[in-house]
Amino acid sequence: MKRKRRIAAILCVMCGVCLLPLCLGAGVRGKSDASRDPYAQARENMVQQQIVARGVKDKRVLEAMRTVPRHEFVPPAQRARAYEDRALPIGEEQTISQPYVVAFMTEQLKPQPTDKVLEIGTGSGYQAA
Repeated sequence: MKRKRRIAAILCVMCGVCLLPLCLGAGVRGKSDASRDPYAQARENMVQQQIVARGVKDKRVLEAMRTVPRHEFVPPAQRARAYEDRALPIGEEQTISQPYVVAFMTEQLKPQPTDKVLEIGTGSGYQAA
């Protein structure tokens, strides 16, 4: 019996502004080293205070939130606020979602390592990353 492959899809037709290639480049290669990444501690605080504290438990989701550099998905003028508990403007009257919302939605999706994800215009690409 052939096993069907599960396909996880994140769909949005908001703006088409996607910085996913940025994520696939140098920014996401493993755990951040605070000596090279001045945002590493802010990212860890975000995970503990905003995400774990609200009940997100999936270890892979938490590791992704610790690893993906949210500051790289917002305009330079917003980088100091990148790890705050809020949506931020990313241009073209669009926003990057609040970190907790991204973590919660990803946990609810229950992505598996074998899943294929179809990302269509989800804004900045942060959740897809």
